[in-house]
Amino acid sequence: MKQSAMPPVYSQVAYDIAAKIASGEIREEERFTGRSLMGSQYGVSAETIRRAMRLLCDMGIIAIRQNVGSVVISRQRAAEYVEQYQTHRDLRAMKAQLRQLLRQREELDGQIYETINQITDLGERFQRSDRLRNYEFPLKKDSAVVGKSIGQLEFRQKTGATIVAVRRGEEILLSPGPQLVLQENDVLVVACDITRIGRVGELIG
Repeated sequence: MKQSAMPPVYSQVAYDIAAKIASGEIREEERFTGRSLMGSQYGVSAETIRRAMRLLCDMGIIAIRQNVGSVVISRQRAAEYVEQYQTHRDLRAMKAQLRQLLRQREELDGQIYETINQITDLGERFQRSDRLRNYEFPLKKDSAVVGKSIGQLEFRQKTGATIVAVRRGEEILLSPGPQLVLQENDVLVVACDITRIGRVGELIG
């Protein structure tokens, strides 16, 4: 079940009242009402205030007296609740961060798995023939293929070779499709037998 890093609103209201009691802003034996303290300040509902006051009562910080309001009975309990609340809030935040990191790891695992599959596929594809080798062809500014897509060049039909990857800076584009437009300084990684190298060179210009 998905959990929020933020505690419920009524818990935040209870914490605020407890912090006032722990700091001495509201003294022991002092009477007050949750609505007078919190209603106008936070604009929370009466039900939220009621739940906050009940929580403080259950913690032994206040006593709720009918027709009188609430009375502070323990500043020490209030201080303990404030410390406990802060610890719990930190734990919620760390759990939320952990869930985010786990989602990121799942995404990264998926990318790693996909890359491994591509590497394996390439290895199997060109391991079947000892005649096939990979050769690299850097594209200079005046190359005839710069600015054209692989499909436009009809690369395989004209050379009998296959572009298995394109190195573009630090990026490696595996099994590029026919829509990929070649750019200056790209390095074509081409699989072919040695007799096809000349044709590749002529096409690249």
